[in-house]
Amino acid sequence: MNLLTTTLGRLRVVGFLEGLSFLLLLGVAMPLKYYWGEPQAVRVVGMAHGVLFIAYIAATVQAWLEYDWTWKRAALIAAASLVPFGPFYADVKWMRSER
Repeated sequence: MNLLTTTLGRLRVVGFLEGLSFLLLLGVAMPLKYYWGEPQAVRVVGMAHGVLFIAYIAATVQAWLEYDWTWKRAALIAAASLVPFGPFYADVKWMRSER
């Protein structure tokens, strides 16, 4: 089954990409900026992360409405994007069981 054919599948893919971009921002781009004086990495990775963050929140709202989730579940999934590794945890804890 193609993950991009369902709302939940799209949320899971965007969540993976958003989580990965957050880790790249914190683990690669920020050290490049502050230790080696290369601010361009933060500009590029930061922009990608920002776009993916907005897409993750939009996909969460769409899944919340389509799957009739409680507001608490949707809020926890959305809040997971604010913590490193959060989207990966949210995927395992709240999204895989929805299949």
